Amino acid sequence: MKKILVISGICISAVLLYFYQDLQTIRVLLAYEKAFSAEYIDESFRSFHHQYPSVEVKNSTSVYTLQRPEQEAKLPVSFDYEGETRNIDEWVQRSHTTGIAILKDGKLVYEKYYRGNDENSHAIIMSVSKSMASMLIGKALEEGHIESVNDPVTKYLPELTQSAYGDGVTIKQLLQMSSGVRWSEDLDDLDSDIVQSIVASLLGSLDDFAASMVREHTPGSYNRYASVNTQVLGMIIESATGDSYQDYFEKHLWSKLGAEKSAFIQVDSTGMPLVYSGVNIVLRDMVRFGQLYLEEGKNYQGEQIINSNWVHESIQVEEDHLKPGVNNPASDSGFGYGYQWWIPLYPDDDYTAIGIYGQFVYVNPKHNVVIAKTSTYPSYPIDGAYMDHESLLAFQQIARQLESSIPDDSPQNTSTPTALPQQAQAGN
Repeated sequence: MKKILVISGICISAVLLYFYQDLQTIRVLLAYEKAFSAEYIDESFRSFHHQYPSVEVKNSTSVYTLQRPEQEAKLPVSFDYEGETRNIDEWVQRSHTTGIAILKDGKLVYEKYYRGNDENSHAIIMSVSKSMASMLIGKALEEGHIESVNDPVTKYLPELTQSAYGDGVTIKQLLQMSSGVRWSEDLDDLDSDIVQSIVASLLGSLDDFAASMVREHTPGSYNRYASVNTQVLGMIIESATGDSYQDYFEKHLWSKLGAEKSAFIQVDSTGMPLVYSGVNIVLRDMVRFGQLYLEEGKNYQGEQIINSNWVHESIQVEEDHLKPGVNNPASDSGFGYGYQWWIPLYPDDDYTAIGIYGQFVYVNPKHNVVIAKTSTYPSYPIDGAYMDHESLLAFQQIARQLESSIPDDSPQNTSTPTALPQQAQAGN
């Protein structure tokens, strides 16, 4: 009888544990839905680093002072969207802009905040975080911690041998979102991989989650945007350098950038940063990061903090599956893709970091312009790809108008894509 009671107790405990874990998952998913709802999204995006476990990365005492011109620049009245004239002010409002800052020739020529944000707001930059991870991979390569981007992932992470990242998947394929991993970045589907990765970050380990991935495509053959690829890049940085990701971030980026505020990076329940989306910073520090790339890796003091070759390599899209174009059969996106940087549908020697719901660091070397934009566009899961494309066309028009020394002789794009594929961005 005693034995039966013990066995019964174990069974009941197992059932309770099962349902407790299920309830925990439901609780997380309900919180996720609420945070991204139109009613709460503005406040959520400037307070994620308070709502969820995060680590602070302090800025240096040496701050890159952004010079301002005597008179603030004016935005153009309109821009062309596939043959249709659209109003800039209407786009700013409709895309739920919370902040926009523009550097021209290194000067802060424009800065505006909306929807309750101000210069002290730490906005979550979502997948713009990925472009920062790319920079740190370049630094680890430069320092010799990583021998080559053609190294297999398992050279640094043997624990992933039995996952989608085994059998020769390279660091370069991670950088180019061409690992072949099976992945759904559908933000509206609570069972999608991206949403489940958020659950894993709050209730478990993102490292373990990455190890559970399976393969769908031959590595290096298809451009499928998968946030987990960037998370694995963060794991490689930790393994190769011996530093925590946040320490390497502080050592080689945040302490060198001249940032005016601390960065906050969200972490999973084990303390591992959400490398793919977890950085929270102020708008001015976003343009400082863009200016670093515009200056080909030199910071405001003239120090080469990342090799210029890495900057150039990061925005190359030589392989067919990485090139921009709405009819590319080997890509999920109409945009091109480099090393965690996007290339617009109609390139003008420009490139951009993009995060879900409208976060951008746009770099245009041709016109010496950097634009940072934070947003809380609530219908992003429905038509985010179009909003991203529209925003890049607006940025290109802004960059052209700010250029006074070079005539605007760039060709206008009047062809209308039959359909812009749903461009997946990073998760929360």
